[in-house]
Amino acid sequence: MVERNIFAGFGGQGVLLMGQLLAAAGMMEGKNTSWIPSYGPEMRGGTANCSVMLSDQEIDSPLVTRPTSLIVMNRPSLEKFEDKVVPGGSIFVNSSMIDIKVKRTDVNAYYVPCTEIAAELGNSKVSNMIMLGAYLGKSKCVEVETVLKALLEKLGEKKAKLIPLNREALLRGASCIEE
Repeated sequence: MVERNIFAGFGGQGVLLMGQLLAAAGMMEGKNTSWIPSYGPEMRGGTANCSVMLSDQEIDSPLVTRPTSLIVMNRPSLEKFEDKVVPGGSIFVNSSMIDIKVKRTDVNAYYVPCTEIAAELGNSKVSNMIMLGAYLGKSKCVEVETVLKALLEKLGEKKAKLIPLNREALLRGASCIEE
């Protein structure tokens, strides 16, 4: 198993956190992982993306130039990275913020209304977790509970009260793919 992913969107959408959690969960499950962030100088509103690799074998190079999955939270990211996905790969689109469809017919496209689901859950900040859940629902590369364990380590015990909301967001995202 080798997963080569690019997570991309605007700064402030939690794109880097999605990648960090996936990489951390991969390590917790004994996989070889890499996480490489890339972002502009702006704190919020600038572009942000990260590459995450998960593998059962050693990772020769952590660079992801031809992802097996692309997870995009905004239109500029879809336009920038769509052509890089390998044929047969997957593109996860935040359909709440992206008003165009994937152009390619040789990839699997999944449209996830992250903002609407986050509103149903009562917290707009979990849009990224909904999208991560959709990716996990399809790839099954790590367990949701392992991602939550990684999130708890990142947040610390003082913010442990946020875990149930994030669990629900991950599960709702995964259910978008199962439907």
